[in-house]
Amino acid sequence: MAPKAEGPPVPPRTSAPSRLRHVLTTARILVRAGVLSPGRPDRVVRQLRALRTWGATIAGGYAAANERVPDAVAIIDERGPTTFREMNLRGRELARRLHRVGVGQDSRVGVLCRNHSGFVQTMVACGRLGADTVLLNTGLSAGQMAASAASNGVSVVVADAGLADLCEELPPEVVRVTAWGEPPAEGLCVPWEAAESAEADPAPPERPGRLVVLTSGTTGAPKGARRPTPKGPQDAASVLSRIPLRSSDRILISAPVFHTWGLAGVQLGMSLRACLVMRRLFEPEDVLRTIQEERCTALFAVPVMLRRIMDLPRSTRERYDTSSLRIVACSGSAMSPKLITDFMDVFGDVLYNLYGSTEVSWATIATPEDMRLSPTTAGRPPLGTRIAVLDGEGAEVPPGTEGSIHVGNDMLFDGYTNGRSRNVADGLMETGDRGHVDANGLLHVAGRDDDMIVSGGENAFPRPVEEAIVTLPQVREVVVTGVADEEFGQRFAAYVVPYPGRDVDPNEVRMHVRRVLGRFSVPRDVVVVDELPRNATGKVVRRLLPYQEPRR
Repeated sequence: MAPKAEGPPVPPRTSAPSRLRHVLTTARILVRAGVLSPGRPDRVVRQLRALRTWGATIAGGYAAANERVPDAVAIIDERGPTTFREMNLRGRELARRLHRVGVGQDSRVGVLCRNHSGFVQTMVACGRLGADTVLLNTGLSAGQMAASAASNGVSVVVADAGLADLCEELPPEVVRVTAWGEPPAEGLCVPWEAAESAEADPAPPERPGRLVVLTSGTTGAPKGARRPTPKGPQDAASVLSRIPLRSSDRILISAPVFHTWGLAGVQLGMSLRACLVMRRLFEPEDVLRTIQEERCTALFAVPVMLRRIMDLPRSTRERYDTSSLRIVACSGSAMSPKLITDFMDVFGDVLYNLYGSTEVSWATIATPEDMRLSPTTAGRPPLGTRIAVLDGEGAEVPPGTEGSIHVGNDMLFDGYTNGRSRNVADGLMETGDRGHVDANGLLHVAGRDDDMIVSGGENAFPRPVEEAIVTLPQVREVVVTGVADEEFGQRFAAYVVPYPGRDVDPNEVRMHVRRVLGRFSVPRDVVVVDELPRNATGKVVRRLLPYQEPRR
């Protein structure tokens, strides 16, 4: 049985009272967060007019915020603060420049940038032109970049000067625009200063441009996934029903904006008219320094970033005042229960963990209370989201029974740019993950369908093995994966990163797993490595792990 969403979910067919309750709940959440608030009537009218013109896009959000709070600080990066008025003016000027080189409704613009206001400004400009924005991963090679640009039909690339080497294999007809850094002579660049112009703006598009996010590509080539255009602030209300962000927040976006979670931070901050704090490169001590200096109240991060912060010496962590921090919102990959508990013991009960994907957006969100009750949980569905755990015949399974996780909400993706999609039935999209719902209504994710191995006739998933191994005091990180085995068909291999100065005994690891999980979960191979291969969003790239020969 699926866990109940917080607040009344809205399936495709609902009664009038259910729809009314949903609307009232949504309004209450938006008022509490400050998205809906009283203001000068003339500004409110202009704000609504901007949203009607540009829709609930990045362009529409910044145009509306410019009408409502023009002098409020929108973004703080290494160049300093930028107000909503400045963001809107720069976005308009960049839209004109892109329009001159042929960008319009049928165009796709690639963005290859680190986190800074120029990245957001480019999304504003593309939104004003109705062009699709393809968020390119800074961790790709030059060859992968060229392949991704070609497969997604990119005709213009806006890139930081420091990432120019990744553009070397792009065909010459692809127009280059420099964002952060010095552009080449005669080259186009993102405007960092802009004023009111007498030049006419391009006409508003007939349809909004879409955001295209690349999948992580941890097991193969990344695919472009078309993100749906939000229908309005009610989509933000879903996440805000479980993560209590407010319009007064100063949100440090450490997760890369080209990643779904970093992008979500920008979109939520835009809806809230909150101040976003951005740094181009993640460095754990700099995160703590920035929280102190900018008095950040929220942090958007991926799990490996929290691991790096916790790896800092205690004396370094205690050097910075992080008492302003009331929310640490994390997503992108599984977090070990040990990391969850250790982080909250140090920084307080401020951690929120969102389980979702590029394809389904969000599925469940675990609050600090959920994770104190059960550190392995992925939480509960937020407002307006349904999840179901189904068996192989598509029937919902009872609590405690493992099955395939399916999700339904208003932000399911619109398909891959290669024309493929995910299976959807009764408004529920498959996630590709397996899990179960416990007696408290909390979802637990066992792992990917394709991560499961059959060893000696027994089904086993790597995530519980990872959770068991990382509790050993000498283990800093671990990833477990299935490899071929001539005797048993498949077996687990554990790749273990020890803490500096500590030794890992493979036999101790095996004995510990056997005590906790049983013999079919024991990794026959325990490989000690200095670090795990990760992509730019911190996910482990399993295909780059040292290959293990089949056992004879």
